[in-house]
Amino acid sequence: MDSKTASLTYCVSAYNTSKLSENKIHDDTVARKFGFSGGLVPGVDVMAYMMHLPVEKWGRDFLARGLIEARFVKPVYDGEIAELTGQETGNGLTIELHSRGELCATGTASLPASAPKFVLDDYKQVAAVSERKPVSASSYEEGKWLGTIPRDWSGDAAKEYLADIRETDPIYLREGLGHPGLLPRVMNKVLVDNAILGPWIHVGTRMQLLSAGKIGDELTARAKVTGNYDKKGHRFVELDALVLGNGTPLAHCWHIAITQPREQAAA
Repeated sequence: MDSKTASLTYCVSAYNTSKLSENKIHDDTVARKFGFSGGLVPGVDVMAYMMHLPVEKWGRDFLARGLIEARFVKPVYDGEIAELTGQETGNGLTIELHSRGELCATGTASLPASAPKFVLDDYKQVAAVSERKPVSASSYEEGKWLGTIPRDWSGDAAKEYLADIRETDPIYLREGLGHPGLLPRVMNKVLVDNAILGPWIHVGTRMQLLSAGKIGDELTARAKVTGNYDKKGHRFVELDALVLGNGTPLAHCWHIAITQPREQAAA
């Protein structure tokens, strides 16, 4: 089959892992006030669905050095079928996710010949704030360095995460590997660990994997705020970070979120 027309497919029954989270955009009642049909399935989990395709194509090589970018354009809802297609091109995969007949997410994935090198000391290590305060103009000032509270997903927690994201590839449990969908979760924690947010929305992530993480790795991030701006009434924040496992770089991430949707900003 011509590589330009070959495609991969994958279907997931989407699951809202964050119904009870602090971010009430995942709560049905609150999300409807923002014009959605119900609580949003987290973007980090939608991205985890998308990662199934490049891992299916490239296996552990992708986990060690793959590049993936995802943008979320429409909500995915709990219990709805997410239909993924990965169209093979000369550069890798072009990925689309459809649900309820709508294009909900787009992305690309590729396998560089080698993982790029990053100097750890270029990314300043700081602790998360000792006391979170309601989000303000100073929470995510451009140029500010942010840290996270260390987290790990080991043992049963790792298995539960794979079940939550409906992951069917046996590579993770067979080889004791952490799913790369955990890494954008850590990027979300950069925001959450440093301010008290109202409802907020993850918009997209570009992630260059640098090493295959292990189940139970202690995950942290060293993040710099590279953007903080208003667009169409929303307050956007952009982060550039290294995500570390036990102090070793696992991924370089560019992460963008709406930290204050316009309805909330107006309120």
